[in-house]
Amino acid sequence: MKREIKFRAWDKAKHRMLGVDQLAFGPNGELVSIYSDGPDFSNDSEALMGDKPDLNEAVLIQFTGLHDKNGREIYEGDILSFGSVWDNGDNEDIDEEIHIGVVEYDPHYAVYDVNCDGSGERRFLFTDVFNYDGYGVIGNIFEDKQLLEVKQ
Repeated sequence: MKREIKFRAWDKAKHRMLGVDQLAFGPNGELVSIYSDGPDFSNDSEALMGDKPDLNEAVLIQFTGLHDKNGREIYEGDILSFGSVWDNGDNEDIDEEIHIGVVEYDPHYAVYDVNCDGSGERRFLFTDVFNYDGYGVIGNIFEDKQLLEVKQ
């Protein structure tokens, strides 16, 4: 199975999300430049004397390889909303819960999950989220942090 490897970058200095066209690595495997659809980021001292922003001003964000219900690409740091319906045994007594959380990579299990801890809930495995109603990207942690405020 072929997996699409893609990135985007958050420009901390300009507060904007950029598409990543290319990554450049040094001889020891270290990231030395990010070429984007906006400015290019570099840790090259000669480039820093010019108009390229410092590589430390970029947050590299990886595509999960998955899409939401609307076909939108899901990246690490995206905020997802999804619902779950619970049947309490009576056809007239059905409860729906709306969950909001951040897409994160869990290196201990090598999976993506949706962290809803900020709202007092739990983490949901990505494979479980696909079984819930209407899962979709509603923002990201860089531009839409207010979406993660604790539910009252």
